[in-house]
Amino acid sequence: MTTAARPYRQPVPRFWWAGRRSYLLFMLREISSVFVAWFVVFLLALVHAIGAGPEAYRRFLDFSAQPGVVALNVVTLAFVLLHAVTWFGLAPRAMVLHLRGRRVPARAVLAGHYAAWLAISVFVAWLVLS
Repeated sequence: MTTAARPYRQPVPRFWWAGRRSYLLFMLREISSVFVAWFVVFLLALVHAIGAGPEAYRRFLDFSAQPGVVALNVVTLAFVLLHAVTWFGLAPRAMVLHLRGRRVPARAVLAGHYAAWLAISVFVAWLVLS
């Protein structure tokens, strides 16, 4: 009985993606999805607490003020910003726009995304703060 020869497979280091900036950003963007999910759950819990009345809202605020939750939300903010910036960076390649038969430059698409992000952020801040 002969055994089939197995091809040699070179071992791959566990953190192979950390050696190159583009791979690192890709992996961080993928990991950021977990934090985006936490952000959604946190906001849904906030909306639920507001709808459940003043006592539930007070409990939510007490929970939100715990140092671990504050630290998690700071890390989440950083990852959500990273996710947004890297996603917008991909937008010109994913969204090819043509205007009067000519392709819109990638920088214009990117600038449009950032302008819309800024406008929506200002509007939401105005709604919340006024």
